[in-house]
Amino acid sequence: MGVKGKAAAAILILLLFLGSLWLQGGLDYHWDSCVKGYNQLNKLHQLSNSSVGNGAESQLELCPGQTFQVLLLLSHLLDAPTYNSDVLLQPYLSSWDELVKFMDSLGPMVGLISKEIESKTSIIRQLALTAEGNPEAEVGPDLHSINSVNSQGGGTKNKASVHTSAYHSVRSMILMELNQGLVSFHHQTDSGCRTLLRLHRALLWLKLFLEKLAETPAEGRLRSPSDLCREAYKSTLAQHHTWYIRKAAELAFIALPERGFFFRLVCVQNQEELSKVLHRVSRAIGEVYDRTQKALEEHGMLDLP
Repeated sequence: MGVKGKAAAAILILLLFLGSLWLQGGLDYHWDSCVKGYNQLNKLHQLSNSSVGNGAESQLELCPGQTFQVLLLLSHLLDAPTYNSDVLLQPYLSSWDELVKFMDSLGPMVGLISKEIESKTSIIRQLALTAEGNPEAEVGPDLHSINSVNSQGGGTKNKASVHTSAYHSVRSMILMELNQGLVSFHHQTDSGCRTLLRLHRALLWLKLFLEKLAETPAEGRLRSPSDLCREAYKSTLAQHHTWYIRKAAELAFIALPERGFFFRLVCVQNQEELSKVLHRVSRAIGEVYDRTQKALEEHGMLDLP
């Protein structure tokens, strides 16, 4: 095997290593579609008829022939925040389903990362299914918040309803797993809280990447998506990864497509339109991220092993 062949083999090994350890821990839970019956038809219609930016001519649209749909992603993100600064897990996980499609569309290198994220969402879904048959894993409603109302996206109001499922929301999951002793602050577990923390960290990386991709400098050329993704990674997930994983990640980001690909991915014609779409998505991600951050921080869960 020549020098080039050895180098290619080394890169492949590093990328496989990245795919298995990206979120700290290889996981092999199967995808369960039973918890994914999340109806978005009315919200999609509402969003497709609303403007993205200040101009009424700028609208979100479904992109024909594409697996990833930014309209669907935004719909899930806007449905996730609920009363009492909480986050509903079903639309939260559905948001990740779309983000996984987004990463898969960026090529096989980044697709290795998305597979690990899929395994994380599968863990929480499997825990939710298991909890449905376990009376001890139920939590009562927050009586002080039943009549609370939280406004989201475009003035839409979502009233709280009484739910007893432990995995109905981020806060209900945290409380149940703490009460049941399922969360360890000293060693690794497959608890929903630890799994959520790994997804939470990855969400910050994607949020920052999309924000950077939306930037339009007053002067000079637009930076390459590869550089922007690497920069976003270094300030977020890289802080939780080993040297080997960081180097493998940098190799994966080299293969990212050029900016024109992202225009086509969200059905826009230029950087100005892309900025409007991505700014809206990043704001929605930020709302979900901030609420999750607050819930984890309140219970000292930002550094779970």
